[in-house]
Amino acid sequence: MATLTLDLPEALTAELDAAVEAGWFANQAEAVRAAVRDFVSHSKLALQEKQQLADIEWAVNAAKH
Repeated sequence: MATLTLDLPEALTAELDAAVEAGWFANQAEAVRAAVRDFVSHSKLALQEKQQLADIEWAVNAAKH
C-alpha cells in the first residue's frame, strides 16, 4: 500500500474527525480511503455514461444515413 501525505483545510479535517468520532470510520486513513474509492467509482461511472451516450449518438447518426 502506498503512503500519501496531504494537507487539508481545518474545516475539512474537523468534518473528517467528526465522522471518525461518530463511528463511521475507524480512523482518518480509513475515511480518506473510502472517499477516494467513492470518487474513483463515481468517475468511472460518469466516464462509462459519457462513452455510452457517444455510442448512442453515433448509432442514431449512422441510422439516418
